[in-house]
Amino acid sequence: MAELQFFTGTMDSGKSTLALQTNHNHAQRGRVGRIFTAHDRAGEATLSSRLGLTHEAIEVTENFDFWRYVVTHLTQGGRIDYLICDEAQFYSPEQVDQLAKIVDELQLDVFCFGILTDFRSNLFPGSARLVELADRTHVLQVEALCWCGKRATHNARTEDGEMVVEGEVIVVGDTDEDSDDDAAALGFGHRAPKHVAYEVLCRQHHRRRLTADRAKAVSISVEPLPFSV
Repeated sequence: MAELQFFTGTMDSGKSTLALQTNHNHAQRGRVGRIFTAHDRAGEATLSSRLGLTHEAIEVTENFDFWRYVVTHLTQGGRIDYLICDEAQFYSPEQVDQLAKIVDELQLDVFCFGILTDFRSNLFPGSARLVELADRTHVLQVEALCWCGKRATHNARTEDGEMVVEGEVIVVGDTDEDSDDDAAALGFGHRAPKHVAYEVLCRQHHRRRLTADRAKAVSISVEPLPFSV
């Protein structure tokens, strides 16, 4: 039976890498798929990973209709066995409904990859709908780490070095060179006048708005022991 599966994690958890690997595995078995993405940092109609892997993709715009695309292709004699949908947090709830319909009515497998929450710690509408509809939701096991070494659970945005929790959801931003595939997934859209960047934090430091740069600035370090060694 076909399934709608949702793979999720914070930035730096390897979602786009897994999307590319999933496509490779199915293609190796002779299956024919279509790859979709939205606002990938490598540019329009491209699925890219921080590991350097890229693949041509179909850009999902605001008015894109998954159901119409697939049905049109099939009725014209084409073949589609599965869909790879990266950056699914940017899809509308209506587009997620279309993906569920494709699974149920056409029996095609759909694999979605995306972030759950934005820099404000609010659920993306597309991700929320996927959690509601997916046959299976997978939390990626590659854990991103906060600057303190704890497991990162929140995505943070900084403007000119200061963490912010208000503003447009989609804003172009830079990311750390060592981050994984989709750290810029919270970016791309409207060009901001300030320098915008993203990083992942544990809940404690996201609540305190304590980013890596700010921690260095205030010289946070382990307190000395109250006795001599």
